[in-house]
Order: sequence, then C-alpha cells, then structure tokens
Amino acid sequence: MARCGSARRRRRLLRDDEDRGRLHRATIGRRLGGLPGRRAERRRPARRRRRRPVRLGGIQVSGVAGQASDLLGSERAADRGRLLTAAGLAVFIIVSLAAVAAKGVFLSRDVIFLWVLLGLLAVSLSDINGYLRGVLTDWLPFFGALFAYDLLRGVLADSLFAAHTFPQIRVDEFLFGGAVPSVWLQERLFDPAAFHWYDFAAWAVYLTHFFAVFLVAAYLWRRAQPSFRRFRNLILALTAAAFVTYMLFPAVPPWLASDGGNLGETQRVVGAVWSEIGVSPAAALWEKGSSFANEVAAIPSLHTAYPVMILLFFWPTGSGRVRALCLAYALAMSLTLVYTGEHYVADVLLGWAYAAGIYVAFGRLSVPWRERARRPAREIVRPT
Repeated sequence: MARCGSARRRRRLLRDDEDRGRLHRATIGRRLGGLPGRRAERRRPARRRRRRPVRLGGIQVSGVAGQASDLLGSERAADRGRLLTAAGLAVFIIVSLAAVAAKGVFLSRDVIFLWVLLGLLAVSLSDINGYLRGVLTDWLPFFGALFAYDLLRGVLADSLFAAHTFPQIRVDEFLFGGAVPSVWLQERLFDPAAFHWYDFAAWAVYLTHFFAVFLVAAYLWRRAQPSFRRFRNLILALTAAAFVTYMLFPAVPPWLASDGGNLGETQRVVGAVWSEIGVSPAAALWEKGSSFANEVAAIPSLHTAYPVMILLFFWPTGSGRVRALCLAYALAMSLTLVYTGEHYVADVLLGWAYAAGIYVAFGRLSVPWRERARRPAREIVRPT
C-alpha cells in the first residue's frame, strides 16, 4: 500500500511539472509574438529606407556628409543671389546717373515706369521667372490704368464745363481772414532775383510726386506682394475719384488765376527754379503733346493725396520713424504746393479728405471680403 501511494504521488508531481512547463512556453511565445505552445518566431525588422547617395567633387558621400553638402549648396546659392543683386543694383545706379546727366530728370510717367522696371530687374536677377510673372500680372495693369488716366485727363482739358476760378479763392480767404496763402507767402518769401535754399527745397519736394508712389510700390512688391496689391488698388481708386472730380469740376490753380488777373501776383516757383539751375526734364517716351496735359485739374490735389495715402498705408504697421517720415513728407508737400502757387489750401485739404475717404472705404469693404474668404465654401446645416 505504501508503494502504491508513493507511485501516485510521483505521477502527480510529474504532471504538475509538465503543466508548469507548458505554461512557461506559452508565456514566452506570447511575449515573442508566437503561438502558445509553439516555437516563437521573431518578427522581421522594418526595412530602412536607403538614402540616395550624394556626390561631392566626384566622390560619393551619404548620411551626415550628404546633409552637410545640401546645406553648403543652399548657402552658396544664397551668396550667389546676394552677389547678383548687389552687382545689378550697382550697375542700375550708375546707368541711372548717367542717363539723368545726359537726358535730364525723369518726370514723365512712362519713363519712370520703365526706370522702375529696370530697377526691379536689377534686384531680381536671381529669380528672372518671378520677375517676368510679376511684370505681367502686377505692374502692367498698374501702368496701363495710370496711362489711361493721363490720356483721359488730357481729354478733359476741353471739358464741356467751364473752369472754376473763384470758389477756391473764396474758401482760402474765409479760412485766412481775407488773405490767400499763396499770394501772402510769395510776397514775403519769394524773390525771383535771389533764390533761397527753401526755393530749391520746395522744388525737390515737388518733384517727388512723380516717382514716390512707384518707389513705395516697388519696395512693397519686393517685400510683401499682397501689401503691394492693396497699395496699388488704393492708388488707382484715389486716382479714379480725382479724375471724376476733374471732369465735373475743373478748377484754375493760383498761378493761372494770377495770369488771368483774378488773383494777386503769383508765380510758378517750380518753373523758375528749373530755369535757375539749368536742368531740364527728360523727354517722355509716349506721353507727348498737349493731349496729356490738363492745367485745370486742380481739385482735389493729387500731389497732396498721394503722400497722404502713403502716410495712411504705413501708419497702422510702421515704426515711429516711418510714421514721422511719412507725416513730414505729407506736410512738406502740402506747404510746398501752396507756396509754389500750384494749389490753394482748399485744394490741399480736399486732397487729404479724398485720401482719407478712399482709405476708410477700402478698409470697410475689405472686412466682408476677408470674412467671406475665411468662411467654408459650403456650410453644413445640422437639424436641431
């Protein structure tokens, strides 16, 4: 009996050992990804993507060396682009100075437009395709619209409406106690026999009207093209509003009213300075003849409105220096126009008002467009 009991005990221990062995193998199999009770098989490691070898100086390199090669190539391309820009800008400046010395100061819009395009080409030699695309899509429409304005403004010189002489004189007399500022300033400051420093300063400020807008537009086109397009649209809208006013209300400037005997002695200071310094404007390419001139397009003063638009455009985002510079420019142009006999104070104030009105109108109209652009193309309405 004792032998039988010990045999049963040994068989029970053997079964327990076998059960523990199977359990151990199953656990190991599950951990290694195999089936319980079977030999576990290791998973194949993921295949690593082979990097394309890079050749540097005829020697094949890869890995970190290849990345360093790519970085070195991009730095060299950037250096080459900066070198091209500097060289192109230097050549452009030299050619511009030579052209001014030979032909005179650029004032006509067509010559200035060509000059600006050549300047943009000089600083875009590293991206010729982008330059050509910008000329076609951004600059040609801009120039085309302003060229049409110049042509139509000349047509308005033979307007059906008579040019107004006295309303603007009466406004200036009302604002300044019976005196007209253009006459008052020239009586005290201008001497055609002895020019002063401020006469030349006024001449220089007046000339900036012909190219300041294009220089600002070129700067914006190089730095931020969406800002360029917004500025361009503001200038075109302002020009269109002035054109409509010229058509409906032609107005005589101070120097022309003085020539007609309707105002005290007032001279065209800018023209007198031209004669004094012996420099002449460069001839226009296309805008030639009286068809592009209109001496009674004085209200509002676009000479004032353009600097004011530049001031308003840069005021929200510009630094303190930029704001001060733009404000000083707008005020200097306003004073220059009155002193030189080109505009009355009434014309200048309307120039400020037109620029402010167009700027505010664009701001209010652009808000719904921006909100519409952010809105999904099709909104899903869920049932409530």
